[in-house]
Amino acid sequence: MTRSLSTSGRRSERVASRGCALLVVPVLAAVLAGCTADHQPSVANTYGGMPSYLATIPADTDGLLDGTAARPALTSEGDTVRVHLAGGDTVLATVTGPVVPGEGLPHQGETTTCTWTVSLRHATGRVPIALTDLTTIDQLGNVYRLEPVAGHAGPPSTLAPGQRATFELRTVMKVGEGVLRWAPDGRHTVAQWDFEVEND
Repeated sequence: MTRSLSTSGRRSERVASRGCALLVVPVLAAVLAGCTADHQPSVANTYGGMPSYLATIPADTDGLLDGTAARPALTSEGDTVRVHLAGGDTVLATVTGPVVPGEGLPHQGETTTCTWTVSLRHATGRVPIALTDLTTIDQLGNVYRLEPVAGHAGPPSTLAPGQRATFELRTVMKVGEGVLRWAPDGRHTVAQWDFEVEND
């Protein structure tokens, strides 16, 4: 009778121990999750807001956007915009970049040389192209003029229907957020490409 009671007692102790372990695991997980959540910085505290003059990119930028003087298109670098010119003609424009030198160097300056590739194609009429119509603007509102890359041909003065023009433009600008803009008439921006200048 004594053996039976002793065995029963040990069995009860094992059951009680397992029950305690099952209760401790979820409580410990909840405590650890709470600690982790307390140490995660919020997005608002990690990144500053975008300047008001750098417009917000719409969510549906993967498709082809239409850009007009009344409603300029804003998209990310690498995307294509169907640019509507004042006379009713259109042309597809794509901007990629910027490419910057000096990534990974021990000293990173506040400005760097930036190079973009511009591609124009599928024009429905003659499209005038002037370097003065292409500019960039940084997060502080500074405007930069673009120049052809030395040793490379610049854009043609006019793009005819059926022609394609791809050329590189360059400037030195401040590290951070920026937008490359095209105003075919020299006054009204019709297409904008958002980018970030990084040299780290």
